[in-house]
Amino acid sequence: MRRLFVAAAALTIVFACYAAHLSEAPTGFDNKSNGMVDDTTHQADQGKFDEVEQIADGLGPLYNAQSCRECHQNPTSGGASQVSELRVGHNGPHGEFQNPEIPIAHGTEVIKGRSLVNDRAICPSGAFPDSEIQERVPDTENIRTLRMSVNLLGDGFVEAVADQTFLDLSRDQCKASHGKICGQALYVPIVEAPEHTGIGRFGWKDQHASLLSFSGDAYLNEMGITNRLQPDEVTKICNAASEPNDTPGQDGLADVDHFARFIRATKAPARDTQLAQAPQAIKGSGLFDKIGCAACHVAALTTAAAGTKINGGTFTIPDALAAKTFYPYGDFLLHDVGTGDGIVMAMQEHYGRNMYQVQWRNFSPSTFTQTANKMRTAPLWGVRLRPRLMHDGTSLTLRDAIERHRGEASEAEKKFDKLKHQEQEELIQFLKSL
Repeated sequence: MRRLFVAAAALTIVFACYAAHLSEAPTGFDNKSNGMVDDTTHQADQGKFDEVEQIADGLGPLYNAQSCRECHQNPTSGGASQVSELRVGHNGPHGEFQNPEIPIAHGTEVIKGRSLVNDRAICPSGAFPDSEIQERVPDTENIRTLRMSVNLLGDGFVEAVADQTFLDLSRDQCKASHGKICGQALYVPIVEAPEHTGIGRFGWKDQHASLLSFSGDAYLNEMGITNRLQPDEVTKICNAASEPNDTPGQDGLADVDHFARFIRATKAPARDTQLAQAPQAIKGSGLFDKIGCAACHVAALTTAAAGTKINGGTFTIPDALAAKTFYPYGDFLLHDVGTGDGIVMAMQEHYGRNMYQVQWRNFSPSTFTQTANKMRTAPLWGVRLRPRLMHDGTSLTLRDAIERHRGEASEAEKKFDKLKHQEQEELIQFLKSL
């Protein structure tokens, strides 16, 4: 008994020491580093993030954008632009989601293994005048949705949150709501660390836990640039660049490394401090909590301690990201709030063609099928800067977005409807301060 008491006391002391070192994450839209690297390095990494890719760099053959910034730039590089991507599929004979089959090159090749349909192609061209590879959606693919580009600012802090924090959030909200609100915490592969998994937190389907994995995925699937994490082209037709397209520079880092470091060093989105201090917004904050919005739109999270190894041991949390409290107003868990599109993430698309040849710890393919109508809770930091809302961008006002909530969010939406008009406006003013 005495040993247990001593152990508990020691644990209390450790936690107290950790708590004493907590500080708030820096915020702002000033293009400056959060302290993880110096500003000169951060600006150089931003240069890579903003760089416009050319065909000679490996762009395509199928792609959506020519730079990371093209989809993440409002109000500065890394923010969420009003740019959408197209995803489709269909249900099989037993109601299970199946990825689309998209014929290209007059039917001589069929693109499989992904739900993403690229908007652009690099040919026909002078070099390939008779090659036509534009993807078009066949009539058979009757599940269709748009997905808006997501904010990346402050995601270094999100990456530095311990997996256990998200598992605890899922358990606690399910218990507190008596099973009505149960966010799904999903173990996903860490592509740069074969066999290792982590709790997903990036992308509308929580498809990645690591910012490097996320960067490698986007470089291939959004720009067509092969890299060490995603070395296989979607199609070889019209391709004239050697693989992988993304190779290390003189500093030993490839573009995907610069992208990940840039995102990790960004500051968290800043609030409108003037509006946040207004009496209306302050009252709205209380109402936001009172009607239950905060169950999923969790105000504050805290990162793990300095020196903690994450992403299968490939990244160590530095002082600049450690023991930081930040305010995303999101739990980064998957929920069914009645807006799901029925699409299950494609394994090959996000984790590479060889992902089934690896024994991933805690990986359960069956849990992914449960996500068809679930989406990641949209973190509300920076929401005042987004004119199109929800995962598909079809909600144009904050009121539209609130009233669209169903499923796990039904009770909160009903309580919002029952508020007096003035109270509803106060809650919306609070959202406009985020």
